[in-house]
Amino acid sequence: MAVTGTAVAVAIGMPGVSGAEAPPGTVSGSTLGGTAGPAGGGGTGGPADGAGAAESGAGAQARGTAPPPATVAPAAAEGEKGVGSDPLTDDELARAETLALTPSGAAAQQNVEGGRGPQHLGTGLADPLPGDGTRRAEVRFYDYGRDELITRTVNLATGKVEKSVAQRGVQPSAHPEELREALELILASPLGKGVKEDYKDATGKELTSTGQLWFNGDLYRPYREANVPAPLTRCGEHRCVRLVTKVLNGAWIDTRDLIVDLSARTVTRVG
Repeated sequence: MAVTGTAVAVAIGMPGVSGAEAPPGTVSGSTLGGTAGPAGGGGTGGPADGAGAAESGAGAQARGTAPPPATVAPAAAEGEKGVGSDPLTDDELARAETLALTPSGAAAQQNVEGGRGPQHLGTGLADPLPGDGTRRAEVRFYDYGRDELITRTVNLATGKVEKSVAQRGVQPSAHPEELREALELILASPLGKGVKEDYKDATGKELTSTGQLWFNGDLYRPYREANVPAPLTRCGEHRCVRLVTKVLNGAWIDTRDLIVDLSARTVTRVG
């Protein structure tokens, strides 16, 4: 009885709200088997003439009309060039990557699929030089032919590559194209049989392409592992990744024990 009385009191104390319009978490008097106000008051507890006024004009707008839908202002148009520390524009990103690939020898390098040219990993705004407001981009590639990380600094004003550094044993985070290639290698490997079986159990369908799975992942770092299988001892020098996968909008498929050496193009089970 104490709970019921409280609910009725809440309904009476909310003018302009009928039982059908009560916000979530409230209970109207009519729901509890009685009218909470005088005749014609609609359970509002106000005088009859006040209720009549609420049925017209602004009162009806406040009670029964939903607010207009929200509008999203369009994003400001992006120019060809950014200013100061602004993020690189799409045009600057494309130009920087093209300029960074210009130096001789780029065609002899290899991407993650073994094709010509290095694998693009990412492009970002370079730190400005003291007293120089010129915008520069830092473009990172990986040459799978030599297992080298290549970082080139491009002057976006002059179009020149001002600096190029090649490093071995330096492994930045994996690019989505590398993760997709790793999944391709898993599905083509005998160790991918279990992944295909799990997919069929979950969906009743055959797994034939990477497009049927959601996937993500990053580098496999052997120094964090207690027991590293012999085929993976060169990870760190080689580029190796571990994936997590799931059915699109569905169940997870555990692939964490499958490590892909992208440099050697092999798949090894750990654990």
